[in-house]
Amino acid sequence: MPAAALILLYLALALAPLGLAWAQGLPPRGPWDELASGLGLVALAMILLEFLQLGRFRTTTAKVGSDVVMRAHQLLARVALGAALLHPFLYTAPMKQAPVWDTTRQTAIDASWSGLWPGIAAWLLLGALVASGIGRDALGIRYQTWRALHGLGAVLVAGGGTLHALRAGRYSADPALAALWLAFLALALGALLWVYVISPLKQLRHPFRVASVTRAAERTWRLRLAPDSRRPFRYRAGQFAWLTIRHPVWSLNDNPFSIASAPAQDDGLEFIIKELGDSTSRLGQLQPGTRVWVDGPHGHLTLDAHQEAPGVALIAGGVGIAPLLGLLRELTATDDPRPTTLLYGNRVQEQIVARDELDRLTETHGTEIVHILSEPPKGWTGPTGQIDAALLRAHFGTPNHRDWLYVLCGPPAMIEAVESTLIDMGVPASHILSELFRYD
Repeated sequence: MPAAALILLYLALALAPLGLAWAQGLPPRGPWDELASGLGLVALAMILLEFLQLGRFRTTTAKVGSDVVMRAHQLLARVALGAALLHPFLYTAPMKQAPVWDTTRQTAIDASWSGLWPGIAAWLLLGALVASGIGRDALGIRYQTWRALHGLGAVLVAGGGTLHALRAGRYSADPALAALWLAFLALALGALLWVYVISPLKQLRHPFRVASVTRAAERTWRLRLAPDSRRPFRYRAGQFAWLTIRHPVWSLNDNPFSIASAPAQDDGLEFIIKELGDSTSRLGQLQPGTRVWVDGPHGHLTLDAHQEAPGVALIAGGVGIAPLLGLLRELTATDDPRPTTLLYGNRVQEQIVARDELDRLTETHGTEIVHILSEPPKGWTGPTGQIDAALLRAHFGTPNHRDWLYVLCGPPAMIEAVESTLIDMGVPASHILSELFRYD
C-alpha cells in the first residue's frame, strides 16, 4: 500500500463517524452545537486510531519509516487533544434532560452523570497523557515506567471516551455509529494485544543467543547473535530490530538497534551498539549463550525499491554506520556493480567502526570510503570538521549524482543538514532515505 493510500485510509477512518452522523438525517441544531459534536466525533476517532501508530506494524513502517509513524502519532495526538478540549465548551443548547417530545435531542444536551463522567475522566486524562509525552524527559522517571503508565492511560482514555459517546452522544445512539465505535475500540485494544502479547509469542518461536561481544570502537560494541532455532529470521540489509536482553520476552525493557549484518552472509545477526549510559553500558559483560529476544525486522533503509538508482551514496555519523555497514556488506556479497561512496564522520579516529573492513571494501567492491574527523590527530590527511555542504558538493556535485540513492544515518542535526543540502543540489526527496528518531 503506497504512503499516499495510507494517508487517505487514515482520513477516511477518522472522518467516518462524521459521515455516519450526517447520514442519520437528524434535525439540525445550532451551528455551535453541531461543531461541538463534530469535534467530539473526530477527536474520539483519532484517539482510537492512535493505537495503530505504534511504530511496530510493518505494513506502515516499511513504506514511510518507523520515525515518521511515531512522529505522526505525536502530532495527531495533539490535534485530537485540541479538538477534545474545545468539544464541551462550544455547546450552546441547555444541558438538561430533553423533553419527552424531543426524541432526537434537538433542544437539549444530555447532562446525565452516567454519560458525563466517562467523558470528563477521558478528557482530563488525555491532557495529562499528551503533556507527559511532550515532557517525558523532564519527568525524571525510567522510560519503562513511563511507557507502562502511558499505555495504561491510553487504554483508559479510549475506554472512557467510547463509553461517553455511547451513553451521551446524540449521534452515537444510532446502531451503525455505535457499532463503529465498538469496532474502533476493538481494533485499538487488538493493536496493543498484538504488540505486547502476540508479537512476544512469535519471538518465543525464534530465540537468539549471544554468540560474541567484542569492542568495535571507543565505547562501542559489536554484538553477534546466533539463532537458537531452525526457523529463519528474514530481514533486509539496513533494517533494525528491538532487542530484549537479560529480561523476559514480555518485558518493557526492549530497545531498537540497527542490524549491521547482511542477509546474504549468514543466518546470524550483528549489531553495532554504542554505550549511552543505560543498559548498553553493560554490554561488555554479556556472556556467550545469553538469551536474547528479537522483534523485527523494522525500518525502511533498504535498497530493494531502488534498484534503478545508478549509484549508492551512504552518509553516516558515529554509530549510524551500523545499518550502512549492513548495506555495504550486502552490496559486496551480491556483487552489486553500482558505484558506491561512503562518507563517514566521527569525532576522533578511535570511534571509527570496522575500519579495516571498510578499507578492504575499497579493493573488493570498489567502494570509495571517506573518513571525516572533527578532532583529527596530528598528521591526519583526510577531511576534517563536519559533513558539510562543501564536502557533499565535492563528492556528489555532478549532474549524474542527482539520480543516485542517498542513505543517511547519524545524529539528527547531521541528517537534517545533509538532507537540506542534497535537496538544494537538486537531489529529489524520493532519492533520500533516513530515519530521524527525535521527538519533542
